[in-house]
Amino acid sequence: MSANRVLKRFAHTARAGVAILVSLQFSLVGTLANAAPQDQEPATKSPVKHVIIIVGENRTFDHIFATYKPKKGESVDNLLSKGIVNEGGTPGPKFKNAWQYSADVSHETTFGLSPSNKTLYSPLPAPLTGGPSDVCKDNGICSLADATSSENGLPDDYYQYLLTGGTGQARRVPDVRVPSVNDLPPGPFQLTSSSFPYDTYAASPVHRFYQMWQQLDCNASYATNRNPSGCKADLFPWVEVTVGAGANGKAQATDFTNLTTGEGSTAMGFYNVLEGDAPYMKFLADHYAMTPPHNEVVFQGTPDEGTVDEIENPNPSPSTNNWYTEDGYGGGGFGSPVFGGGTYSNGSDPNAPGVGPVLNYFASLKKPINPNCDPGHYYLLNNYNPGYFGDGSNASTDRFVFNTAFTIPPTKQRSIGDVLLENNVSWKYYGDQWNSYLGDKYQLHYGTVGAASDQYCNICNPFQYQSSIFGVDAVRTALMKDTIDLYTDIQNGTLPAVSYVKPSGWVDGHPASSKVDLMEGFVKKIVDAVQANPELWNSTAIFFTVDEGGGYYDSGYVQPLDFFGDGTRIPFMVISPYTEAGHISHEYADHASIIKFIERNWSLGTISARSRDNLPNPKASEGNPYVPKNSPAIGDLFDLFNFSHKDHGHKDGGQ
Repeated sequence: MSANRVLKRFAHTARAGVAILVSLQFSLVGTLANAAPQDQEPATKSPVKHVIIIVGENRTFDHIFATYKPKKGESVDNLLSKGIVNEGGTPGPKFKNAWQYSADVSHETTFGLSPSNKTLYSPLPAPLTGGPSDVCKDNGICSLADATSSENGLPDDYYQYLLTGGTGQARRVPDVRVPSVNDLPPGPFQLTSSSFPYDTYAASPVHRFYQMWQQLDCNASYATNRNPSGCKADLFPWVEVTVGAGANGKAQATDFTNLTTGEGSTAMGFYNVLEGDAPYMKFLADHYAMTPPHNEVVFQGTPDEGTVDEIENPNPSPSTNNWYTEDGYGGGGFGSPVFGGGTYSNGSDPNAPGVGPVLNYFASLKKPINPNCDPGHYYLLNNYNPGYFGDGSNASTDRFVFNTAFTIPPTKQRSIGDVLLENNVSWKYYGDQWNSYLGDKYQLHYGTVGAASDQYCNICNPFQYQSSIFGVDAVRTALMKDTIDLYTDIQNGTLPAVSYVKPSGWVDGHPASSKVDLMEGFVKKIVDAVQANPELWNSTAIFFTVDEGGGYYDSGYVQPLDFFGDGTRIPFMVISPYTEAGHISHEYADHASIIKFIERNWSLGTISARSRDNLPNPKASEGNPYVPKNSPAIGDLFDLFNFSHKDHGHKDGGQ
């Protein structure tokens, strides 16, 4: 496996289910052998007997729903409601509330969590191109036969979108499809237009740990009653254009004012649902329930138990403006080894690079925040291959694996999967193209076209890191399935109580490598299949969300919970007969809220004494519903349902 292929895979995939694993060593108590049959499972607190969790990729709430207008009686917190943009996507009367700034930290020696030397952009650095120029030439998908043989997770009328949407331009150049690309005002801009159709590939912003903290620009001196965290979210383009990975080091060292060799202002682009963008996501929002929860900035705890020699160091290299000393997969400062790069961070050590500014910020808040990091542990910050292959063999010790430094050893951490096993609640993880992966454990065919296509996302499966799941043959083989099995289980009424579903790289919606309309199609096929089985539909809630914000801008309140975040808001929808059409929840939630829903619905305990599922449900004032007064707090999603209401009539419509 070549270095470029490893890095390419990491560059366009992201960790899913980020709140599932927590830092705790344990001994597995429950086993698959004592799991109860589905008709003998524990009783639920609600009519929901089946939860399906579909996790797409890398979009913020404002990026998709910037202009969404809810039904009468409902309200939403987005760019349109705040007056930041108008219905047509142009700057609104309060556009300055989303202004973006550059910063200068060239004379600093420590990580600039909230730089003071800021200058308003005028104009924004030009957003750059990303994704295939020509889909047939670059992706190899040239016909419907290519599309249907490479991916089984789309409705028939969506396969055409695998053939379209090439940029028609070179990569990493100003995207001339964006009107006035070189003269954009210093804030959010509409991505789509007559020259930039919705069905097209676009670039992917940087979305790594310290970059995401820096983009948010959190400072206790900025705190107000409505924004007690003091996060201004006003450095998104600056962090993009000074990003270490993928940019040219010499350019970084010589030009910090008009730099576009990084990623430009990709982060500030948004879609316009009022003009036809994201039609199926809008349909779901109109006909079911929606909330904008938050993503964790990184996986909540993957500590390395051995010696760590790849410490993340976001301190600026000498004579540079924010070029991190050690960052990502060899994307560090000048002279860094090709396979060096920052990977781990000790979030409990104030003297560790980058850690001190975050801890100081927590301590300076009116209500100080506990970073909740285990002393002496180094936490993985970037996407690394899991410790197991699909067949259960140890990937971190396999001599055929290219550079095992990119593979984390198997972990003894505890997960929601263990809690479900211990309480006889059935579950499965359905990974798109899992069967292909079983025959291609090194993923040598990753990105190929046809029946052998292997776009299974190994780093998206949190259970693939766990000794208790993947290290036990009976557990792994019973619970890890392909999405082909998902469609069969839906049709036959044999779906487990809890189902995690991950689309392949073709259709997961990740910017540059996929598109939102392909992600919409993947979700629609599952929703339609469940609704075609009335008995299953009557007892099911489908949760559709994404793994993270992906580096895109969002204007929503961010609540500090611990060292790992929270991060920006993301889309989250509940499709169920027990939701009221068009309802929008204002209760603060994040990925761990899914776990809280499962634990409450099936009367389960929490994963550990330290995990986020121990946080209380939020209590907020009526005039400021998005800000918990009892922070840190996250909801359990029950407010998205009305269990006295049951509507079977949401089946028509959609793209």
